[in-house]
Amino acid sequence: MPFTDALRTLKAKAPFVPDLAIVLGSGLGALADSPEARAGLSIPFTDLPGFPAPTVAGHGGKLVFCEFEGRKVALQAGRFHFYEGHPMPLVIAPMRLYGRLGTKAVLLTNAAGALNPTFGVGDLMALSDHINLFGTNPLIGPNVEPGPRFPDMTAVYDPAFRNHLQACATQLGQTLREGVYLGLTGPCYETPAEIRAFRLMGADAVGMSTVPEAIVARHEGMRVAGISCLCNMAAGILPQALTHQEVLEAGAAAAGRFEALVRAFVRSLPL
Repeated sequence: MPFTDALRTLKAKAPFVPDLAIVLGSGLGALADSPEARAGLSIPFTDLPGFPAPTVAGHGGKLVFCEFEGRKVALQAGRFHFYEGHPMPLVIAPMRLYGRLGTKAVLLTNAAGALNPTFGVGDLMALSDHINLFGTNPLIGPNVEPGPRFPDMTAVYDPAFRNHLQACATQLGQTLREGVYLGLTGPCYETPAEIRAFRLMGADAVGMSTVPEAIVARHEGMRVAGISCLCNMAAGILPQALTHQEVLEAGAAAAGRFEALVRAFVRSLPL
């Protein structure tokens, strides 16, 4: 397996095997600086052999092992993106590490653009499925045992987890959208013509991460949930140009609702 040295280092440093890993996307990293996180153990990415520092604003670049809402959790502040020029084995390496540690489940979060015109900026969306337009698959190459050579992807995003997210949102008085996430390499934002095509394909949101991680997490036998923070309306839906600063600002504005939802999800997670 690639990153064997990183796994050996992580096993030596990690204070426990987390029940759940939570990947914090652009603008959603505040949980990694929560009181629980400050009381836990922080491991910078650069302490793990082969892991570089992140280069994208809003991605902190560390793993935090902590007790969070009564559960043993690993908070991943930041991720590696394909558009940064990283090879796919690095993009999905954290999922391999969690699987080999014995982690049962992963919650993937991201900032995304809304394609569904009934959704709005700042909405949260539970991922029900995805469309992979990365132009590659993270499982290409020799099979990483003991995962199956041809893993089933009928229900990548665990239906029970998705129902639990909806129940938590209802308890909090939140509206949680649900939809299909379409993953692209980036780094440019999509053209209006592409967005029209993606809507015809059945996508509700578009982003530049998550899909490779979800595929590998399932290959590792972990249960997966996903939440997108819809930080902008995709190209052509509104007249203004798209910027990463807009994404960060919308993520910050939604941070309180996002944190409340994640806390409720973890607190009563049916693992």
